[in-house]
Amino acid sequence: MIVPVRPDPDALLDRLRELRAAGDIPLVEDDRWPPPHREAVRAAAAATRAPAGAAWATLTSGSSGSPRIVLRTAASWAASFDAIAQLLDAQPDDKILLPSPPSSSMTLYSLAHALCGGPRPVLRWSDRADATCVHGTPQALRALLDAGPPAGLRAALVGGSHVDSRLRGEAEAAGIHVVAYYGAAELSFVAVDEGSGLRPLPGVEISIRDHELWVRSPFVALGYAGAAGPLRTDGGWATVGDRAEVHDGRLRLLGRADDAILSASATIVPEEVEAALRSVPGVRDAVVLGIPRAGVGALVAAFVELDAEPLPDLRAASARLLAPAHRPRQWYAGVLPRTTSGKPARAEARRRVLAGEVERLAV
Repeated sequence: MIVPVRPDPDALLDRLRELRAAGDIPLVEDDRWPPPHREAVRAAAAATRAPAGAAWATLTSGSSGSPRIVLRTAASWAASFDAIAQLLDAQPDDKILLPSPPSSSMTLYSLAHALCGGPRPVLRWSDRADATCVHGTPQALRALLDAGPPAGLRAALVGGSHVDSRLRGEAEAAGIHVVAYYGAAELSFVAVDEGSGLRPLPGVEISIRDHELWVRSPFVALGYAGAAGPLRTDGGWATVGDRAEVHDGRLRLLGRADDAILSASATIVPEEVEAALRSVPGVRDAVVLGIPRAGVGALVAAFVELDAEPLPDLRAASARLLAPAHRPRQWYAGVLPRTTSGKPARAEARRRVLAGEVERLAV
């Protein structure tokens, strides 16, 4: 049975242990959910007849739409615990800061690891002083650096979106070993990057089919509770529709096919433009989207979250970093909407820009 759980940081780990010992499937909620959303999630959970072996229920981030409940076995996470502990050089007496809500799959993964002897979780930002490692998004790592990282912090496991070279460099200068990774709620860990590019995590096989990334590993989830999602399977292989290519054994992600921007005769991958923009001093984060335009299909636009004044010369920077077709023609600035785990919420960012709710920059 799927059991909704309130995210009380003082009691959560014990509650998860109790439910798992009883054979139930915990689904951690988020106190920030509006009532209609909470009711919808609970209704989907109550209506689901969980498949045999299901042990954990997690939520997708909803970066491109509504969250979905993902069901997985205990073994699908436990199979990667040793590899992740080795990457972080983490022992059971270490403390791992978990800035994302427990409803997110990245935080719930680390809580499941703690129940099996992994690092002890730190769920409150105010208790971060004793943390020796952190598992969160690039935004969380940036916030740690800006606030002054804990003296004992030595490793960061970072997922959810791209870690740019500037952020990695600042963290490493502070003595923090950065392990970035690509994964999905449905696939769990796929590939890790310690500074030289994404390589499959041990135990993971990858295959590129018509530019689409397929994965075979013991970490893949069982499927969904309620509404269907992007997970597709073929024998022992699975995909969530991400596009990718492999060069010299390193995985290069190209985003989802339905995120591509078609402008005149060019196909623009938003993630590539976003990575370039994040390298510009003064740009904290960016979402790139297409603005419908008759005759060309779409104009490339950038919604940027800036550090502070003065405003960077965004057009000059994009001219230096990007091919002409990939340079944003329209620029918007503000605080990026984010999912509960801290990832930029691409669908909501696009909606706000198209609705005229975001300041347009005269650059």
